[in-house]
Amino acid sequence: MAKATDTRTTTTAKAATKRTRSAAETEKIRVALVERRDDLQSEYDSSLSELTELQRDRLSDSAGDDQADTGTKTLEREQEITLANNLRDRITQVERAIDRLGEGNYGWCERCGNAIPVERLAAFPSATLCVSCKQLEERR
Repeated sequence: MAKATDTRTTTTAKAATKRTRSAAETEKIRVALVERRDDLQSEYDSSLSELTELQRDRLSDSAGDDQADTGTKTLEREQEITLANNLRDRITQVERAIDRLGEGNYGWCERCGNAIPVERLAAFPSATLCVSCKQLEERR
């Protein structure tokens, strides 16, 4: 029993050592994530204002519409809302990545604890799972 505890303690100590990152690296990542969040927030705000403007136009310009016109406008509005919601979800993911960076967990898989490859983080900076765990999740 003592051996198992020693092994876990050693593994935890190794993981803590592996997870250290220089202050400069952490700051560089944080700046990139904050910049990405701000870009997404700007895009989200713009999409909401466009959505509001289009909604006003549709309300004032609906005279003489038949069912097909109304259906088309409804579909377009739903697509725009979906795009805005997707932007909001992406903002939330980036904010979560910023939080994980502050906690020292950024770049480490939430499921298995292994390092997330730098290539994956470069392509998807708010990744929380390594490639293997993400593939397992998608198979379910």
